[in-house]
Amino acid sequence: MGDAGTDGIDAAAVTAWLAQRRPELRPPLEFDVIAGGRSNLTYTVTDEAGARYVLRRPPLHSVLESAHDVGREARIMAALVDSAVPVPVVVGNEPDPEVNGAPFFVMEHVEGLVTRDATVAEEQLTPAQRAEASASLVDTLVTLHDVDVDAVGLGELGRRDGYVERQLRRWSGQLEKGSTRDLPLLVEVGRRLAADVPAAQASTIVHGDYRLDNLILDTSTAGTPVAAVLDWELCTLGDPLADLGTLSVYWAESPDEDLLPLGSMPTIVDGFWSREQVVARYAEASSLDLSELDYYVAFALWRLAIILEGVFQRFTAGAYEHVDEGVRAMGDTVIELAQAADGAARAVGR
Repeated sequence: MGDAGTDGIDAAAVTAWLAQRRPELRPPLEFDVIAGGRSNLTYTVTDEAGARYVLRRPPLHSVLESAHDVGREARIMAALVDSAVPVPVVVGNEPDPEVNGAPFFVMEHVEGLVTRDATVAEEQLTPAQRAEASASLVDTLVTLHDVDVDAVGLGELGRRDGYVERQLRRWSGQLEKGSTRDLPLLVEVGRRLAADVPAAQASTIVHGDYRLDNLILDTSTAGTPVAAVLDWELCTLGDPLADLGTLSVYWAESPDEDLLPLGSMPTIVDGFWSREQVVARYAEASSLDLSELDYYVAFALWRLAIILEGVFQRFTAGAYEHVDEGVRAMGDTVIELAQAADGAARAVGR
Protein backbone atom coordinates (compact mmCIF):
# COMPACT_ATOMS: atom_id res chain seq x y z
CA MET A 1 0.00 0.00 0.00
CA GLY A 2 0.98 3.64 -0.30
CA ASP A 3 2.24 4.02 -3.87
CA ALA A 4 1.92 7.77 -3.26
CA GLY A 5 4.56 7.39 -0.55
CA THR A 6 2.03 7.99 2.25
CA ASP A 7 1.41 5.31 4.87
CA GLY A 8 -2.23 4.38 5.27
CA ILE A 9 -3.16 5.33 1.69
CA ASP A 10 -3.45 3.10 -1.38
CA ALA A 11 -3.30 5.95 -3.88
CA ALA A 12 -4.59 3.99 -6.88
CA ALA A 13 -7.53 2.50 -5.01
CA VAL A 14 -8.55 5.76 -3.32
CA THR A 15 -8.23 7.66 -6.60
CA ALA A 16 -10.55 5.22 -8.37
CA TRP A 17 -13.00 5.30 -5.46
CA LEU A 18 -13.11 9.11 -5.32
CA ALA A 19 -13.37 9.47 -9.12
CA GLN A 20 -16.58 7.42 -9.03
CA ARG A 21 -18.08 9.97 -6.65
CA ARG A 22 -16.52 13.09 -8.12
CA PRO A 23 -16.28 12.62 -11.93
CA GLU A 24 -14.65 16.05 -12.23
CA LEU A 25 -11.63 14.75 -10.28
CA ARG A 26 -8.27 15.44 -11.98
CA PRO A 27 -5.66 12.79 -11.00
CA PRO A 28 -2.97 12.29 -9.89
CA LEU A 29 -3.86 12.95 -6.27
CA GLU A 30 -1.53 14.21 -3.56
CA PHE A 31 -2.07 12.94 -0.01
CA ASP A 32 -0.73 14.87 2.98
CA VAL A 33 -1.19 14.01 6.66
CA ILE A 34 -2.83 16.87 8.55
CA ALA A 35 -0.95 17.71 11.73
CA GLY A 36 -2.94 17.83 14.93
CA GLY A 37 -4.94 14.60 14.78
CA ARG A 38 -3.94 12.22 17.57
CA SER A 39 -6.51 9.50 17.11
CA ASN A 40 -7.96 8.82 13.68
CA LEU A 41 -5.63 9.78 10.83
CA THR A 42 -6.60 12.74 8.64
CA TYR A 43 -5.22 13.55 5.19
CA THR A 44 -5.73 16.39 2.75
CA VAL A 45 -6.35 15.07 -0.77
CA THR A 46 -5.49 17.46 -3.61
CA ASP A 47 -6.01 16.81 -7.31
CA GLU A 48 -4.09 18.20 -10.29
CA ALA A 49 -6.51 21.15 -10.61
CA GLY A 50 -6.13 22.11 -6.95
CA ALA A 51 -9.48 20.75 -5.76
CA ARG A 52 -9.18 19.62 -2.15
CA TYR A 53 -10.89 16.96 -0.05
CA VAL A 54 -10.22 15.48 3.39
CA LEU A 55 -9.91 11.72 4.13
CA ARG A 56 -10.27 10.12 7.57
CA ARG A 57 -9.19 6.58 8.50
CA PRO A 58 -8.26 4.72 11.72
CA PRO A 59 -4.67 4.54 13.02
CA LEU A 60 -2.33 2.10 11.33
CA HIS A 61 -1.91 -0.20 14.35
CA SER A 62 -3.24 -0.93 17.84
CA VAL A 63 -6.89 -0.12 17.13
CA LEU A 64 -9.10 -0.81 20.15
CA GLU A 65 -12.41 -2.56 19.64
CA SER A 66 -15.30 -0.03 19.36
CA ALA A 67 -12.89 2.87 18.92
CA HIS A 68 -11.99 4.75 15.71
CA ASP A 69 -15.32 4.16 13.97
CA VAL A 70 -14.85 6.58 11.09
CA GLY A 71 -18.03 5.39 9.41
CA ARG A 72 -19.98 6.56 12.42
CA GLU A 73 -18.37 9.99 12.12
CA ALA A 74 -19.43 10.17 8.49
CA ARG A 75 -23.01 9.19 9.30
CA ILE A 76 -23.27 11.86 12.00
CA MET A 77 -22.02 14.64 9.73
CA ALA A 78 -24.24 13.50 6.88
CA ALA A 79 -27.24 13.68 9.23
CA LEU A 80 -26.34 17.18 10.42
CA VAL A 81 -25.56 18.71 7.02
CA ASP A 82 -29.02 20.29 6.69
CA SER A 83 -29.24 21.36 10.33
CA ALA A 84 -28.10 24.67 11.84
CA VAL A 85 -24.84 23.01 12.93
CA PRO A 86 -22.08 23.69 10.38
CA VAL A 87 -20.38 20.49 9.20
CA PRO A 88 -18.41 19.48 6.08
CA VAL A 89 -20.29 17.75 3.26
CA VAL A 90 -19.51 14.01 3.21
CA VAL A 91 -18.49 12.85 -0.28
CA GLY A 92 -18.64 9.16 0.56
CA ASN A 93 -18.18 6.57 3.29
CA GLU A 94 -16.35 3.28 2.60
CA PRO A 95 -16.83 0.56 5.23
CA ASP A 96 -14.97 -2.16 3.29
CA PRO A 97 -11.35 -2.41 4.53
CA GLU A 98 -10.35 -4.14 1.27
CA VAL A 99 -10.37 -0.81 -0.59
CA ASN A 100 -7.70 0.96 1.46
CA GLY A 101 -6.68 -1.41 4.24
CA ALA A 102 -9.23 0.04 6.68
CA PRO A 103 -12.61 1.80 6.53
CA PHE A 104 -12.44 5.47 5.55
CA PHE A 105 -14.56 8.39 4.47
CA VAL A 106 -13.96 11.52 2.41
CA MET A 107 -15.49 14.94 2.98
CA GLU A 108 -15.29 18.24 1.18
CA HIS A 109 -12.59 20.64 2.28
CA VAL A 110 -13.94 23.66 4.18
CA GLU A 111 -12.04 26.93 3.77
CA GLY A 112 -11.11 28.68 6.98
CA LEU A 113 -8.75 28.65 9.93
CA VAL A 114 -8.12 25.81 12.37
CA THR A 115 -6.67 27.52 15.45
CA ARG A 116 -4.36 24.74 16.60
CA ASP A 117 -2.15 26.66 19.01
CA ALA A 118 -1.30 30.04 20.50
CA THR A 119 1.02 30.95 17.62
CA VAL A 120 -1.74 30.52 15.04
CA ALA A 121 -4.18 32.47 17.22
CA GLU A 122 -1.73 35.34 17.68
CA GLU A 123 -0.59 35.55 14.08
CA GLN A 124 -3.84 34.94 12.21
CA LEU A 125 -6.60 36.34 14.45
CA THR A 126 -6.98 39.90 15.69
CA PRO A 127 -8.03 40.44 19.31
CA ALA A 128 -11.52 41.36 18.05
CA GLN A 129 -11.71 38.14 16.02
CA ARG A 130 -10.65 36.12 19.06
CA ALA A 131 -13.55 37.56 21.04
CA GLU A 132 -15.94 36.99 18.13
CA ALA A 133 -14.75 33.40 17.76
CA SER A 134 -15.33 32.84 21.50
CA ALA A 135 -18.95 33.90 21.14
CA SER A 136 -19.52 31.87 17.97
CA LEU A 137 -17.96 28.78 19.52
CA VAL A 138 -20.35 28.87 22.48
CA ASP A 139 -23.37 29.69 20.36
CA THR A 140 -22.56 26.77 18.02
CA LEU A 141 -22.38 24.41 21.00
CA VAL A 142 -25.79 25.60 22.20
CA THR A 143 -27.12 25.12 18.66
CA LEU A 144 -25.77 21.55 18.62
CA HIS A 145 -27.44 20.79 21.94
CA ASP A 146 -30.73 22.17 20.59
CA VAL A 147 -30.83 19.82 17.57
CA ASP A 148 -33.93 17.61 17.39
CA VAL A 149 -32.18 14.25 17.17
CA ASP A 150 -35.21 12.45 15.79
CA ALA A 151 -35.79 15.07 13.10
CA VAL A 152 -32.23 14.68 11.75
CA GLY A 153 -32.30 10.89 11.94
CA LEU A 154 -29.93 10.46 14.89
CA GLY A 155 -32.47 9.22 17.42
CA GLU A 156 -30.79 5.80 17.47
CA LEU A 157 -27.25 7.15 17.77
CA GLY A 158 -27.09 6.04 21.38
CA ARG A 159 -29.11 5.48 24.52
CA ARG A 160 -30.64 8.64 25.92
CA ASP A 161 -30.16 7.85 29.60
CA GLY A 162 -27.20 6.97 31.79
CA TYR A 163 -24.64 8.78 29.60
CA VAL A 164 -22.05 9.55 32.29
CA GLU A 165 -22.43 6.10 33.86
CA ARG A 166 -21.84 4.44 30.47
CA GLN A 167 -18.90 6.71 29.75
CA LEU A 168 -17.33 5.85 33.09
CA ARG A 169 -17.66 2.13 32.31
CA ARG A 170 -16.44 2.54 28.74
CA TRP A 171 -13.32 4.53 29.53
CA SER A 172 -12.46 2.43 32.56
CA GLY A 173 -12.54 -0.53 30.18
CA GLN A 174 -10.41 1.29 27.62
CA LEU A 175 -7.87 2.08 30.33
CA GLU A 176 -7.74 -1.56 31.33
CA LYS A 177 -7.35 -2.81 27.74
CA GLY A 178 -5.34 0.05 26.25
CA SER A 179 -2.55 0.68 28.75
CA THR A 180 0.52 -1.40 29.51
CA ARG A 181 1.34 0.45 32.74
CA ASP A 182 -0.38 0.78 36.12
CA LEU A 183 -2.30 4.03 36.68
CA PRO A 184 -3.97 3.47 40.05
CA LEU A 185 -4.98 7.12 40.54
CA LEU A 186 -7.07 7.07 37.37
CA VAL A 187 -8.74 3.88 38.53
CA GLU A 188 -9.54 5.43 41.92
CA VAL A 189 -10.89 8.69 40.45
CA GLY A 190 -13.14 6.67 38.16
CA ARG A 191 -14.56 4.85 41.16
CA ARG A 192 -15.24 8.11 43.01
CA LEU A 193 -16.90 9.71 39.99
CA ALA A 194 -19.11 6.65 39.52
CA ALA A 195 -20.24 6.76 43.15
CA ASP A 196 -22.29 9.94 42.82
CA VAL A 197 -23.21 10.94 39.25
CA PRO A 198 -25.44 14.04 38.87
CA ALA A 199 -28.87 13.51 37.37
CA ALA A 200 -28.88 14.53 33.70
CA GLN A 201 -31.19 17.45 32.88
CA ALA A 202 -31.47 16.63 29.18
CA SER A 203 -30.43 14.17 26.50
CA THR A 204 -28.94 15.80 23.42
CA ILE A 205 -26.27 15.24 20.82
CA VAL A 206 -22.95 15.33 22.68
CA HIS A 207 -19.92 16.07 20.50
CA GLY A 208 -17.52 14.54 22.98
CA ASP A 209 -14.41 16.57 22.08
CA TYR A 210 -15.69 20.12 21.60
CA ARG A 211 -12.84 22.65 21.62
CA LEU A 212 -11.48 25.52 19.56
CA ASP A 213 -9.03 23.48 17.49
CA ASN A 214 -11.78 21.09 16.40
CA LEU A 215 -13.52 23.98 14.63
CA ILE A 216 -12.90 25.79 11.36
CA LEU A 217 -13.35 29.56 11.68
CA ASP A 218 -14.44 31.77 8.80
CA THR A 219 -12.04 34.70 9.17
CA SER A 220 -13.33 36.40 6.03
CA THR A 221 -16.72 37.25 7.52
CA ALA A 222 -17.71 39.68 10.26
CA GLY A 223 -18.24 37.85 13.52
CA THR A 224 -15.61 35.18 12.80
CA PRO A 225 -18.28 32.47 12.77
CA VAL A 226 -17.68 28.74 13.06
CA ALA A 227 -17.62 27.42 9.48
CA ALA A 228 -17.49 23.73 10.43
CA VAL A 229 -17.34 21.47 13.47
CA LEU A 230 -14.85 18.60 13.04
CA ASP A 231 -13.82 15.35 14.77
CA TRP A 232 -17.09 13.63 15.64
CA GLU A 233 -15.37 10.42 16.75
CA LEU A 234 -16.69 10.57 20.33
CA CYS A 235 -20.17 11.85 19.48
CA THR A 236 -23.28 10.18 20.92
CA LEU A 237 -26.50 11.06 22.71
CA GLY A 238 -26.22 12.09 26.33
CA ASP A 239 -25.74 14.80 28.90
CA PRO A 240 -24.90 18.15 27.24
CA LEU A 241 -23.03 19.40 30.31
CA ALA A 242 -20.34 16.85 29.49
CA ASP A 243 -19.47 18.97 26.43
CA LEU A 244 -19.31 22.14 28.52
CA GLY A 245 -17.08 20.39 31.04
CA THR A 246 -14.76 19.26 28.24
CA LEU A 247 -14.67 22.76 26.74
CA SER A 248 -13.82 24.19 30.18
CA VAL A 249 -10.86 21.82 30.54
CA TYR A 250 -9.46 22.84 27.16
CA TRP A 251 -10.14 26.56 27.68
CA ALA A 252 -6.79 27.50 29.23
CA GLU A 253 -6.35 31.11 30.36
CA SER A 254 -2.72 31.14 31.51
CA PRO A 255 0.27 28.95 30.56
CA ASP A 256 1.58 29.42 34.11
CA GLU A 257 -1.58 28.43 35.98
CA ASP A 258 -3.46 26.02 33.68
CA LEU A 259 -2.70 22.49 32.60
CA LEU A 260 -2.03 22.44 28.85
CA PRO A 261 -2.85 18.84 27.87
CA LEU A 262 -2.40 19.40 24.13
CA GLY A 263 0.56 21.74 24.28
CA SER A 264 0.23 25.40 23.36
CA MET A 265 -3.47 26.12 23.85
CA PRO A 266 -4.76 28.96 21.63
CA THR A 267 -7.10 30.43 24.25
CA ILE A 268 -4.20 31.76 26.34
CA VAL A 269 -3.78 34.58 23.79
CA ASP A 270 -5.25 37.99 24.68
CA GLY A 271 -8.68 38.64 23.19
CA PHE A 272 -10.24 35.26 23.83
CA TRP A 273 -12.90 35.28 26.50
CA SER A 274 -12.18 33.99 29.97
CA ARG A 275 -13.45 30.55 30.95
CA GLU A 276 -15.99 32.31 33.18
CA GLN A 277 -17.31 34.31 30.22
CA VAL A 278 -17.62 31.16 28.10
CA VAL A 279 -19.65 29.41 30.79
CA ALA A 280 -21.77 32.52 31.36
CA ARG A 281 -22.59 32.77 27.64
CA TYR A 282 -23.70 29.14 27.62
CA ALA A 283 -25.79 29.67 30.75
CA GLU A 284 -27.48 32.69 29.18
CA ALA A 285 -28.35 30.86 25.94
CA SER A 286 -29.33 27.54 27.53
CA SER A 287 -32.06 26.55 29.96
CA LEU A 288 -29.76 24.18 31.86
CA ASP A 289 -28.73 24.59 35.49
CA LEU A 290 -24.92 24.74 35.62
CA SER A 291 -24.53 24.37 39.39
CA GLU A 292 -23.07 20.86 38.96
CA LEU A 293 -20.57 21.86 36.26
CA ASP A 294 -17.55 21.15 38.50
CA TYR A 295 -18.41 17.44 38.41
CA TYR A 296 -18.36 17.46 34.61
CA VAL A 297 -14.97 19.21 34.64
CA ALA A 298 -13.56 16.48 36.87
CA PHE A 299 -15.08 13.83 34.61
CA ALA A 300 -13.60 15.54 31.51
CA LEU A 301 -10.11 15.61 33.06
CA TRP A 302 -10.35 11.91 33.95
CA ARG A 303 -11.62 10.89 30.52
CA LEU A 304 -9.03 13.03 28.71
CA ALA A 305 -6.25 11.34 30.70
CA ILE A 306 -7.48 7.94 29.50
CA ILE A 307 -7.87 9.11 25.90
CA LEU A 308 -4.33 10.48 25.85
CA GLU A 309 -3.01 7.32 27.47
CA GLY A 310 -4.47 5.42 24.52
CA VAL A 311 -2.76 7.81 22.10
CA PHE A 312 0.52 7.42 23.98
CA GLN A 313 0.28 3.63 23.91
CA ARG A 314 -0.47 3.67 20.15
CA PHE A 315 2.52 5.95 19.64
CA THR A 316 4.79 3.49 21.45
CA ALA A 317 3.37 0.74 19.21
CA GLY A 318 4.23 2.71 16.06
CA ALA A 319 0.67 3.54 14.98
CA TYR A 320 1.48 7.05 13.73
CA GLU A 321 3.56 8.02 10.74
CA HIS A 322 4.24 11.58 11.94
CA VAL A 323 4.62 12.31 15.66
CA ASP A 324 5.18 15.72 17.25
CA GLU A 325 6.98 16.29 20.55
CA GLY A 326 3.64 16.69 22.33
CA VAL A 327 2.86 13.03 21.70
CA ARG A 328 6.32 11.97 22.88
CA ALA A 329 5.72 13.78 26.20
CA MET A 330 2.16 12.51 26.54
CA GLY A 331 3.02 9.84 29.08
CA ASP A 332 3.87 12.54 31.62
CA THR A 333 0.81 14.59 30.60
CA VAL A 334 -1.43 11.64 31.45
CA ILE A 335 -0.02 11.59 35.01
CA GLU A 336 -0.61 15.35 35.37
CA LEU A 337 -4.19 14.99 34.13
CA ALA A 338 -4.81 12.14 36.57
CA GLN A 339 -3.62 14.36 39.42
CA ALA A 340 -5.80 17.25 38.19
CA ALA A 341 -8.81 14.94 37.91
CA ASP A 342 -8.18 13.73 41.44
CA GLY A 343 -8.04 17.28 42.77
CA ALA A 344 -11.14 18.33 40.83
CA ALA A 345 -13.12 15.31 41.98
CA ARG A 346 -12.23 15.98 45.61
CA ALA A 347 -13.23 19.65 45.23
CA VAL A 348 -16.67 18.76 43.88
CA GLY A 349 -17.78 17.81 47.36
CA ARG A 350 -20.42 15.37 46.20
